Amino acid sequence: MSLLAEIKAATIAGKAPVVEDLTRQALENGLTLDDIITDGYIAAMTVVGEKFKNNEIFVPEMLVAARAMKMGLKVLEPAITAAGERKYLGKIILGTVQGDLHDIGKNLVGMMLQGAGYEVIDLGTDVKAEKFITAIKEHQPQVVGLSALLTTTMRFMGETVKAIGDAYQGQVKVIVGGAPVSERFAGEIGADGYAADAGSAVDRVRELIGRD
Repeated sequence: MSLLAEIKAATIAGKAPVVEDLTRQALENGLTLDDIITDGYIAAMTVVGEKFKNNEIFVPEMLVAARAMKMGLKVLEPAITAAGERKYLGKIILGTVQGDLHDIGKNLVGMMLQGAGYEVIDLGTDVKAEKFITAIKEHQPQVVGLSALLTTTMRFMGETVKAIGDAYQGQVKVIVGGAPVSERFAGEIGADGYAADAGSAVDRVRELIGRD
């Protein structure tokens, strides 16, 4: 098995120390950053996302795989810095809407998007519409992801979608998700997409940005 295949397998299995060691070996053997990230981590997290959507694995397995990927990326950080700015497939802003402090789902989505090759700016929880607007102006993302777990905060999701639409006139796409959210609700508030889980969120982002 090649080093890249080993990195992929260890990431899927969530073996963080093994991923770290294999990543160091890959650098020492002259493998490129793009190859390690694309054929190692991104390939692994694509498999993890599919397994999660098919109910073959669950949140704990997804979390350990994402953490293993993050540990590998930490090993690469000095090389990425030395090589210049890392090339991403796109930029995403994430946040849990005003009044809601839940973040497990949002964090999972963020890790999966990072694993799929996207730059993620996480605004945290209890994020007001104004903060999303300011962040969009600063970071100029292609997609904004809104999360809500409480039914009482769903109205803020609608208000935020409207505020983004009014300010940017379709220049940035918005996807929504969370336990009380449905595809029907997403359509009613004018969102560009709905994701039922972290794996689906990656698929929606790919569709909206129009790149693999």
